[in-house]
Amino acid sequence: MREKFGNRASLCATALLPWALLGTPPAVAQELTTSLIDIHQGSPLSDKARGLGDGGYELQTGSRISFNQWYQTDWVDMHVDLITQITQDTGILWGVGTGEQGEKYRIEPSLKLGFLTQLHPSANSILSLSFTTTFGGKLTEKPCQADYGDLGTYSVNCRLAAGEMAPEETLKYLVNAKPESQHLWLNYRVTF
Repeated sequence: MREKFGNRASLCATALLPWALLGTPPAVAQELTTSLIDIHQGSPLSDKARGLGDGGYELQTGSRISFNQWYQTDWVDMHVDLITQITQDTGILWGVGTGEQGEKYRIEPSLKLGFLTQLHPSANSILSLSFTTTFGGKLTEKPCQADYGDLGTYSVNCRLAAGEMAPEETLKYLVNAKPESQHLWLNYRVTF
C-alpha cells in the first residue's frame, strides 16, 4: 500500500454507499487487517445535553431547582472508529458509539459504516474518497411530572414547567435531535 490510512480517515463523511454501486468487488487482500483510526469521548449531542442543564427555577416554597442534576452523567458517549483494509487501496470504515444517559435525557448507541478508497493519478499523487453513515445515536429528552396544585398533575418539559406556557404545550419543546449522519470526504495529495 502506498499510503497508510491515517487519522485523516476520521474526518470522513457518514453515509454508506452500497457496494453494488461500486461494481464487481475488487480482489480481496490475502489477510484482512483492522486498524484503529480514532477513539474519543463526547460529541456535539453530548455537548447539547450538557447545555440543557444550564438554568433552573424556584418552587412556590422558594427552594431552587437546578436543571444540572437532570443532565449530568457518569459516562460520556464514547466513539471508536476503525478501518478494515480490503485491498491495497480500499477499506471498510466502521465504528461504534456507546451512547449515554442522564436522568432526563438519553443518547442512543450508534453504529458507523462506510468505505475509503484511493487512486493514484500519478506516481506522486493520491486521490482519496471516503463515505460513511451513522445509524442510531439520537438524543431524546424525557418529560417530568409536574404538580400544579388545584389544576392537577401534568407531563411537561422539565425546563419549561415553571413558565407561563400551558403544560401540554411545553412537550413540543422536548429535544429530539439526530447526529450528523452522513459525511463525504474527498482529498487530493501531491508530494514533491
